[in-house]
Amino acid sequence: MPGLNGRVGAVAVPAYFHPAAVDWAALADARLGVVVLNVDSGAGTVRDRAFAEVASRASDAGVRLAGYVDTAYGGRPACEVEDELVRYRTWYGIRMAFLDQVSAEPGHVLRYRRITAGARGRGMTRIVLNHGTYPDAAYSGLADLLVTFEGPWSAYRHLRVPAWARRLPAERFCHLVYAAPRPVLSRALARAERCNAGVVYVTDRTGANPWDGLPEYFSSELALVYAER
Repeated sequence: MPGLNGRVGAVAVPAYFHPAAVDWAALADARLGVVVLNVDSGAGTVRDRAFAEVASRASDAGVRLAGYVDTAYGGRPACEVEDELVRYRTWYGIRMAFLDQVSAEPGHVLRYRRITAGARGRGMTRIVLNHGTYPDAAYSGLADLLVTFEGPWSAYRHLRVPAWARRLPAERFCHLVYAAPRPVLSRALARAERCNAGVVYVTDRTGANPWDGLPEYFSSELALVYAER
């Protein structure tokens, strides 16, 4: 996931939509930093053939898939998180974990150290922690990628980056921005660079789940991010 010296180097897509959606065809792009597979607010309780086919096609195209698991801000037992990750690995061949609703509080660092250690012990080779905000700096040592912003463009315009996050490589940080109409796409990507986020996703979608489809300008977003690659 390139993104050196503050440059946005990769697009990450939370693909929280049905495997029959035509949007999956647009995600067969090996340049993408990560595509998050979310079967049923997690791995589900049985293997879903349609999702397995989507995962297989994406993997064959060189796409890096991550399995979505909700950690309930540290409220879920580590063993439950590990079991879901094993299902992703066994049923869908996924070895990257996207842990959602991750606490940002220093008091939960030890809990997440156990969770991430358990995830790696169960075969996860990369771990993404989605805090949705900047967490305590200690979390930076637990994962390969931290999602330190998830919210609308109206809030992203005023984001402030803590000093500790500016000292780390941009490729360690991801920002997920929704409710961003086409005219602000370039501004949103430029703001990501100024905020030292090397991995980004910007969408014009809104509502309770702005990740249920790709933005109207997705091809333009890829062209802007990967223009020099």
